[in-house]
Amino acid sequence: MQLPAAQVAVLEAASADEATFVDALAEATDLPPETVTGAVFELEAEGLVTVSERVDETITLTDEGREYAEIELPEISLYEAALEADADDDPVSMGQVIGASGLEGPQVDIALSNYARKGYGQIDSGEITADPDADPASDEEASALQALAAGEGLDDAEVRDQLERRGLLEISETTIREATVTDDGVTELMAGLETAETVGQVTPDLLTGGEWEDVEFAEYNVEADAEQFEGGRVHILRQTADRVKDVLVGMGFQEMEGPHVDADFWINDCLFMPQDHPARTHWDRFALEQPTHIDDLPEELVTDVERAHKEGVGPDGEGYHSPWDEDFARALALRGHTTSLSTRYLSGEEIGEIEPPARFFSVEKVYRNDTLDPTHLLEFFQIEGWVMAEDLSVRDLMGTFEEFYAQFGIEDIQFKPHYNPYTEPSFELFGTHPTTGELVEIGNSGIFREEMLEPLGVECDVMAWGLALERLLMLMYGFEDIRDIHGTLCDLELLRETEVTY
Repeated sequence: MQLPAAQVAVLEAASADEATFVDALAEATDLPPETVTGAVFELEAEGLVTVSERVDETITLTDEGREYAEIELPEISLYEAALEADADDDPVSMGQVIGASGLEGPQVDIALSNYARKGYGQIDSGEITADPDADPASDEEASALQALAAGEGLDDAEVRDQLERRGLLEISETTIREATVTDDGVTELMAGLETAETVGQVTPDLLTGGEWEDVEFAEYNVEADAEQFEGGRVHILRQTADRVKDVLVGMGFQEMEGPHVDADFWINDCLFMPQDHPARTHWDRFALEQPTHIDDLPEELVTDVERAHKEGVGPDGEGYHSPWDEDFARALALRGHTTSLSTRYLSGEEIGEIEPPARFFSVEKVYRNDTLDPTHLLEFFQIEGWVMAEDLSVRDLMGTFEEFYAQFGIEDIQFKPHYNPYTEPSFELFGTHPTTGELVEIGNSGIFREEMLEPLGVECDVMAWGLALERLLMLMYGFEDIRDIHGTLCDLELLRETEVTY
């Protein structure tokens, strides 16, 4: 019987009495393991060997996982600092506890992401509490890290998956194959094998010399294992953002652009948001340390906005009758919403005066000091949009949303009356989560008030909205926790496998 050289070598090295590992065959034949694997499958197809295989799983700690196994998890450090600050009695400033914990950089986000999830306490409005009954010694994830560091196994699949999502361990799977010579294989060995001269690939010399017509080519085994490569790809969130942009451009909108760091004047004051509003405290915004204030603001607009805050607009306007400080308005912060872009554009400051009808949008990142949970992050993407036209109504606003969300297969949008300082009427938007069936808030909207538009020089109606891109993704694909797709705990396998459909 004639066989290719690799198959002859493997068959002669294998045994009929016991299974032989592919790696052992590779060592015995001095052939690469992948060549031996291919030969084994080809011999199996000829009925000369049988092949058995199993998958071995290996769990190893990452560098970060080893670090936490040696010291402790960030959320435990945060909990211990909270107890030291007596947060088990009364809420304590989150900044104070973070400072005392010694956590820095990404560890702060990691601690905040896992603190409430594990029941160590609550984080709300910039304050933290500690549950006196929580026991870090019984933290399953911490115990698992220490066990793995000591060379022990990990049987709890839920804990293992959580640690893998956090990037604290890596799980690798190896397919182990063994070959055993069959009775037919023994018969052929006893009868004697001949090595067939085969060619593995076509070369230029074979083609130009015409020898390809006479040689015997080795069979190509399409079932042989090949190394898997995970190439880079566009994040599903960015894919969805691009899809949103395509939809809005198709609806006649133009895209806005602007700074992530801006003056409170553009972020809040131009929105007729009073300076003593709770959302404008240092607990809810990320202020800049350097530089602290913007230098250039349009003087006339500053005067008009200040007057609107103090006196109101129109014969029936009253304003807020509260202090208005230009120095506070000039303070720089990370924008908490992209409506700062809208005020820049509507005022004519960004691209000049805009004549109605006009439609503008943006899909940009915003930053808020929110409590981290399955639907909130410290930074997220907001779909900002507005339409300027005469005689706009609530019906126009709702119809725009229905048309927009229908492009993503979402047709059960619900509206709830709401209050905003800068819109009247105002509505929150809700959609039904496809997995849980619960209503999920997906945005805020309304028609801009005269007190906002008049200082900006706008003399017609403007309806506007801010929608959450991540919430849209939840409704499209059934994600229950946006941290699975965004941030330090994202599920890489999920990101690789999920694609945005059009």
